[in-house]
Amino acid sequence: MAKKKGKGPKGKGSGGRDDAAWARTDVIEREHMHNDRMEKYYKAQNILPDDEWSQFLESMRDPLPTTFRVAGSRQAARMLNDTIKDVHVPHLAGVVFEGEAVSPPRQIPWFPDGLAWQLNVAKRVVRKSPEFKKFHSFLVFETEVGNISRQEAVSMLPPLFLEVKPHHRVIDMCAAPGSKTAQLLEALHAHDTINSSAIPSGLLIANDSDYKRTHLLIHQSARLPSPALMVTNLDASIFPAIKIPSEQTTFPSSTKARIAAKKQYQLLFDRILCDVPCSGDGTLRKNPGIWKHWSPMDGNGLHSLQLRILQRAMRMLKKGGRIVYSTCSINPVENEAVVAAALKSIPGFELIDMSDHLPGLIYRPGLTSWKPTVAREINTDFATYEDYIQSLTESQRASSKMLVSHWPLTAEEAESLGLTRCLRIYPHLQDTGGFFIAILQKKAPVRIPAATGASKDPAESKRSADAVEGLDRSDVKKPKLDAEPQEVGPMEEAEEELPEEVIDDPAPSMDVDESAPTTETKDDGPTIRFKKGKTAEGASAHFKENPYTFIAPDDPIIKACTETFDLSSNFPSSNLLVRNPAGDTVRSLYLVNDIVKSIVTHNEYARIRLMTCGTKTFGKQEGTEAKREGAETHFRVLAEGLPVVLPFVGPKAIVEADFAALKIFMEGYYPLTSGFAEPFRSMITAKANGSYVARFQPGQLDGVTLTHALVLPIWKSNVSAMLMLDKRAKSALSMRIFGEDITAAGRDAAAKKKQPGEATPEAVQVDAPVLEDGGADASENAGAGGIPDTE
Repeated sequence: MAKKKGKGPKGKGSGGRDDAAWARTDVIEREHMHNDRMEKYYKAQNILPDDEWSQFLESMRDPLPTTFRVAGSRQAARMLNDTIKDVHVPHLAGVVFEGEAVSPPRQIPWFPDGLAWQLNVAKRVVRKSPEFKKFHSFLVFETEVGNISRQEAVSMLPPLFLEVKPHHRVIDMCAAPGSKTAQLLEALHAHDTINSSAIPSGLLIANDSDYKRTHLLIHQSARLPSPALMVTNLDASIFPAIKIPSEQTTFPSSTKARIAAKKQYQLLFDRILCDVPCSGDGTLRKNPGIWKHWSPMDGNGLHSLQLRILQRAMRMLKKGGRIVYSTCSINPVENEAVVAAALKSIPGFELIDMSDHLPGLIYRPGLTSWKPTVAREINTDFATYEDYIQSLTESQRASSKMLVSHWPLTAEEAESLGLTRCLRIYPHLQDTGGFFIAILQKKAPVRIPAATGASKDPAESKRSADAVEGLDRSDVKKPKLDAEPQEVGPMEEAEEELPEEVIDDPAPSMDVDESAPTTETKDDGPTIRFKKGKTAEGASAHFKENPYTFIAPDDPIIKACTETFDLSSNFPSSNLLVRNPAGDTVRSLYLVNDIVKSIVTHNEYARIRLMTCGTKTFGKQEGTEAKREGAETHFRVLAEGLPVVLPFVGPKAIVEADFAALKIFMEGYYPLTSGFAEPFRSMITAKANGSYVARFQPGQLDGVTLTHALVLPIWKSNVSAMLMLDKRAKSALSMRIFGEDITAAGRDAAAKKKQPGEATPEAVQVDAPVLEDGGADASENAGAGGIPDTE
């Protein structure tokens, strides 16, 4: 979910709140889970009928169930899901722990294809029950390699409402830590198979304003490597215009010459996810510390930022495109108030009804009226913004943070906007967290015919800024957000037909506050200048990430890789890049698709604060043999890049192997070639040293069945060969195929487990610190099953 407000130490940017306590899940007992201000505030909002109020509050005090999603390509996900359904669930049925029956995992009813699961099991059961310990180990291994996503149920919803297709251009504006980004990537790769990945024509930009959290985002998205992915580190409310070259070569006869002559356009998106920063009171079940510190002023303070982010998204959307706005808050000031203000300020958008999109999902409609509080102690006496302003002195008015958009619209306006089409998720409805979702769509602009004898005054004949679709204008200069709709002038028909918006001039750098001192450029990297207070959180104004340099297809390294792996002529070798300014192929080659290449080559990477893009496909072999003086440099295909490269790999680089060979590879670090059975032994012995792609055929061995072919990278040395997977990936594969960890690393871990005082492998994996929302460790925010939550 989007991160919650509050980042610094007490009294610094957090409203005096103890942020560590907010992230803790063990700081409050059930009998202390009360907050008079919160209960009074939400009672005043009429979010629920009186007969549901007690049930709602009791549900908010219950621990949140463990939920997880089977991730990856659809074909692979369905196979793993069948393993859970047909093997693990029957094994867990009928388990009794300390005299009480324990329920097995059950599928979440509204998630497509039954790929999401819920587990209501206490941690002590998972840790002590032999049956659940085995299932827990399976989940931990699969989570580590990205086949399972430990994700709160309601957090899975926004990507489902976006309905992303492989050709869509998508941006996740507040993406970290990345669970929703992973879902969007899976949708882009809907046509992938178990072993190979198509290169989608679409795009996903995953953005986050926090520099440190973008690294967590990169780590999460690496579990589903994609040539269509870009990660940026920008303030979503002032996300810059991205330039792309013209994709249109023919124009209607009515197109003005200056439009047809344009060479660059602003990239507009088909789908945008705005899972914005919020107060997070919908996560009370996961973060009970909120009971102690909840304040309505958190939501009031975030309202303006949330509105600016949504407005920026609306200006970057294509006609017919879709935005999903979501929060893990139940506060209407952060939800319906933001949506209403955005719809009023930018015409041409509508809320769409997707109430039947997920059969089985229980929700409540959006609110049409609410009562903002102007004080921490809940003062909802002011029916309108005007009433509130009139009650203040001149000095109080100047310092007030309340906006007219905090207050509800009239009943007629709320009805015309269709606020009831928003979806509110409450904990007592389906045993989840609290959540809010609104789905906005951009309508085709309405042409207003010019009136006869219209004024010749240029000021009257100019189109307003908001009438120009996608114009890169920021609202941050406005001290107050104008909730009144802008007048829409006549649209130029020629521009209506363009695929993207015209950029008249090269996109400028981010705005600079002229009153603030400028930063000098240093030799260690390009300097990015920001408006005062707009430097990305956690990073200096100097953007020190390495640049992106595309390698010529005739580069010796590219030619060597092409020959080694017998790559077909349609392999996009011109889309390979390296991360250094000189273009030296130092360690890794990254592959991107055409639209990502277009963005990288037409935009200054430091201006858009590009953290990473594409997927690693080839890496320099850096073993002992490769380091010998005079040894030829070898590049190997990487496990993460193999699915993308596989469709282009020729028979020369593929070695056929059987199930028995796979087991030998799994059991040893560097198995000798002489230890394999024929015919694989002779075949691999005769191969020259280097990187190959092994295709392991289905078969049976010692009562275990490999149901489908596996394609994995291997490395052949003088007298040995090895499977080029990291230890955790090998262990997860072993658990999936053999039902136990037969790897050398697994045996070593089991031996250590028998030694007194040594941590078990499971404990190491479960308790390893993984940054969470708000900066908490995963061990503290883990669900009942103890699996790290990657929301």
